[in-house]
Amino acid sequence: MSFGTRGLLTALALFSLSGTAVAQSSATPPKSAADPDAERAAYIRSHYAKYEVRIPMRDGVKLFTTFYVPTDASPQKRYPVLLMRTPYSVGPYGAGQYKQTLATAAFEKDGFIFAFQDVRGRFMSEGEFVNMRPHRDTKRGKEVDESSDTYDTIDWLTKRVPNNNGRVGMWGVSYPGFYSSAGAIDSHPALKAVSPQAPIADWFWDDMHRHGALNLQLSFSFFSSFGKPRPAPTDDVDWKPFDFGTPDAYQFFLDLGPVSNADAKHFHGDIAFWNEIVAHPNYDAFWQARNLLPHLKNIKAAVMVVGGWYDTEDLYGPLHTYAAIEKQNPGIANTLVMGPWPHGGWMRSSGTSLGDADFGFPTSTTYQDLVLAFFQQHLKGGPDAGVPEALVFEGGANRWRRLDAWPPKGTKPTRLYFQPQGALTFQAPTATAPSFDEYVSDPAKPVPYTQDLSPGWSKAYMTEDQRFAARRPDVLVYQTEPLQKDLTVAGPLEAELWVSTTGSDADWVVKLVDVNPGKVPGFTKEQEQSGEHNRGSQQTLVRGEPFRGRFRDSYSEPKAFTPNEVTKVRFVINDVFHTFQRGHRLMVQVQSSWFPFIDRNPQTFVPNINEAKPTDFVRAMHRVHHSVAEPSALKVNVLPALDEP
Repeated sequence: MSFGTRGLLTALALFSLSGTAVAQSSATPPKSAADPDAERAAYIRSHYAKYEVRIPMRDGVKLFTTFYVPTDASPQKRYPVLLMRTPYSVGPYGAGQYKQTLATAAFEKDGFIFAFQDVRGRFMSEGEFVNMRPHRDTKRGKEVDESSDTYDTIDWLTKRVPNNNGRVGMWGVSYPGFYSSAGAIDSHPALKAVSPQAPIADWFWDDMHRHGALNLQLSFSFFSSFGKPRPAPTDDVDWKPFDFGTPDAYQFFLDLGPVSNADAKHFHGDIAFWNEIVAHPNYDAFWQARNLLPHLKNIKAAVMVVGGWYDTEDLYGPLHTYAAIEKQNPGIANTLVMGPWPHGGWMRSSGTSLGDADFGFPTSTTYQDLVLAFFQQHLKGGPDAGVPEALVFEGGANRWRRLDAWPPKGTKPTRLYFQPQGALTFQAPTATAPSFDEYVSDPAKPVPYTQDLSPGWSKAYMTEDQRFAARRPDVLVYQTEPLQKDLTVAGPLEAELWVSTTGSDADWVVKLVDVNPGKVPGFTKEQEQSGEHNRGSQQTLVRGEPFRGRFRDSYSEPKAFTPNEVTKVRFVINDVFHTFQRGHRLMVQVQSSWFPFIDRNPQTFVPNINEAKPTDFVRAMHRVHHSVAEPSALKVNVLPALDEP
């Protein structure tokens, strides 16, 4: 019998409620010995017993939950619960059908009660699914949200699952990261540790938008599958990705035309949330209600927020989730871990390299060791995990840093000013006469964000060599002279652009780039002759951010540009932690399209940009000004070197 005794299975049956399914089986056929994951899967089958239940929420809706319990669990050996709530299915379904992995192999061998739950309205759970369900600050009667569903789930698990030790942890990556954040609000007393990883915080900045600019490729690809209706509970997990009919994403989205064409051409009314996106181009009540950050309060559990510097989906989320928890929950243990990873890369890869960047060693191991120690400390009474306030990877120098604050203390605000002839300096412009650079922005030939044409979306563009873009006439390039000493930039960036356009709307994309010297130190002729990649003069992207110019004064009330009128556009760019080594150059690139990552701005102001017509898309001449009166710049925060005062 599982759990170590017959009585434990009997207890589960006695505590099951109407409609609850509790079963155990060993009907799943063994994996082939040739399967590289066979040993790990066999370990889970031999060391864990799986159960399936339907847990009632306060409004009567039942949420389908599976949990895997160590077979040696007993009254003398109790285990904590590690919970993940997900909209992506807890499958495979059936008590005899086991997951091949439960966490990392180290977690599986250490021993936890692993619980997985289909959130309300997804797969086998009852109720209505709501994307980024708004949080209700006041719980009255049978009002529900993700916080209350988590509370009710933890309450059931700790009372009904035999041989748990009364402590619960929660974690998840991406959408499950959002559910982890929401579940920490008004924490259940048994919830002792939470790790929101790449958590969604606000879809006007995470995933679906960047400063109000629509993330076309990601949102289209994601919702074309995820957004399909589920009228009744189902165990069908056969995901059917959208058939683009071509490997060329750039051409597909160019042929799509205006955003409003997506429903008529491809979705045919089936993707309800896509239509919500189209109907709400501004930061109105619809999006504001889905901003979780103001509600991250009354958190009692220890928190470890995890993110990747090169996460194209959710970089805003972890940075702002950590900051909001820190501000609104004084005194709790709250830490930030940021590594050189794409979305979920800390769990899915070694973290040694990404695209055109090489980090020199397997960086993911550092996180995996720390997060296990974190949960062992808070759920098992293990030794102090030694978790710092912030564990952050410093790109360029390729090293981990343990800091007592993020952003780090002692940084000095510094501006990199745009100058004539493509110069970039730390000194303000001196020209008193009008001074500017200009380019034609043509929606019919937008600047690609990557050389990767794959239909989904690129995972490595955030470290990609930018020479393909720098050589286009519609991309402005400014760069410093070679640095005489290392320069470390830490924390958020801020673009301060003085611009004008012949159109009435425009996007502005600002990219910070690390330029290698022409001859990379240590690279030998023998290496080049052997075919090893020569990174001389490589322009590695450090951070890029688009801004929809109509939102320069308000994200809720967009405003047209007056043609040819010089206007200041200011916006914050997500944090970086990067050292530009001596001999390298800092480069800033400015452009007005980043396609198809970001949808095309028609450059004609229309009230709802998502409903722009083909005739609204026009060529426009854009100018970036750099004079005494109009000093365009990128504001950075420089961390002084150890030998500086």
